[in-house]
Amino acid sequence: MKLNILGCYSATPRTLNNPTAQILEIKNHLFLIDCGEGTQVQLRKSKLKFSRIKRIFISHLHGDHFFGLPGLISTFRLLGREADLHIYGPKGIKEAITLLLKLGDSWTNYRLFFHELNSKDSELIFEDDKVTVHTIPLTHRVYTNGFLFREKPASRSLNVVAVDKYAIDKSQFTNIKKGKDVTLDDGSKISNAELTFNPPKTKSYAFCSDTMYQENIVPQIKEVDLLYHEATFLDTEQHLCLKTKHSTAKEAATIAKKANVGQLVLGHYSTRYKSLEMFKEEAQMIFDNVLLAEDGRTFEV
Repeated sequence: MKLNILGCYSATPRTLNNPTAQILEIKNHLFLIDCGEGTQVQLRKSKLKFSRIKRIFISHLHGDHFFGLPGLISTFRLLGREADLHIYGPKGIKEAITLLLKLGDSWTNYRLFFHELNSKDSELIFEDDKVTVHTIPLTHRVYTNGFLFREKPASRSLNVVAVDKYAIDKSQFTNIKKGKDVTLDDGSKISNAELTFNPPKTKSYAFCSDTMYQENIVPQIKEVDLLYHEATFLDTEQHLCLKTKHSTAKEAATIAKKANVGQLVLGHYSTRYKSLEMFKEEAQMIFDNVLLAEDGRTFEV
């Protein structure tokens, strides 16, 4: 699993900083999470293939999280895309995007599917044989979701030496990988633990976009390997959080500690601060394993 930070600042694009956008590489998927202005330029800089993006997850309809989407959809068309594109986002995203396509007479030559969200409870929005994606309901000035990405457990792997030792027929290999024991012709039972190795540990990533501090998300993100949590302000500006419904680095770290996550990535910084290190220092007073999102940076899990 690899997280590519395309943009990680709040509000508006700046000379060297871009608003929120990320690519999560997981089990052969390339998931785009949020799509602020400049996303496709950042994609090119990161040398990530546009054609591999099949699903886009938009947390909320503030411009710094989705204004790059119409341009990206248009670029896909100009590149001759044929593969379907699925977009998951708040109710209203279909109207916003299709109106621009209509006014510009620039309908896509590929199929565009919108999965509009309005539930205030967590829901499963995507699943295949390798990955699940659930929403994480957040509290912001408009309807907002984070997203929880989890790998599904892989099959157990065969212990070839043990299988050969008992001369087990290949026809039983599939069931063995699924965890079943084997009964030999003489009636003796061989436990699955002797015939297989444990699969690799599954990995998980929680993306918590714009939100004020809320502990009710803790049970859902408990012990995820990597947590991205917005940290727009430092504690000295905590008074702004109630008005804007954002969080501080200290509050993000508190969530990480309560959820016992593996690592915390901070982002969505206000540009009022001269140094990102202040965010890390503040968070590490609460939670040790803190990383700073920066445009172009990648994190491997």
